[in-house]
Amino acid sequence: MIGFLGEYEVTVDSKGRFLLPAKFKEQLPAEESSQFVINRGLEACLSLYPIKIWEPLFEKVNKLNDFDTKVRQFKRYFLNGATMMELDSAGRLLVPQSLREYAGLEKDIVLVSMGKRIEIWDVNKYKKELFESYSQEEFKNVASEVMKDE
Repeated sequence: MIGFLGEYEVTVDSKGRFLLPAKFKEQLPAEESSQFVINRGLEACLSLYPIKIWEPLFEKVNKLNDFDTKVRQFKRYFLNGATMMELDSAGRLLVPQSLREYAGLEKDIVLVSMGKRIEIWDVNKYKKELFESYSQEEFKNVASEVMKDE
């Protein structure tokens, strides 16, 4: 099973490429380490999925009822911009311009483990999201609520 740990700051070059940190590559099975899908995140970030994680998620989304308005809206937002990509020979990934604009990625970004996927944030937006969204007390309350069955 694929799972990521870690948080790494990297830079985006003038062509929109960034180097996938070696520590993330080491956490992937060798045969699954070069193909990914990138798409819009639920916040102002991007989500990077290893292809083996994306495929069952994509199947699940495709099985949703297209006659439901909310499903169509969700599919448009979630799938719009989703792009298959491979690491180049230097270990870089090219982020499409439309996705860079969506997440406000210019130069300094942070790659954040989210279990089976990696979030890609503008470093300043991430710090604001992480440190200004919740106080320590609010975080404790949220943690207690979401982990109540543990």
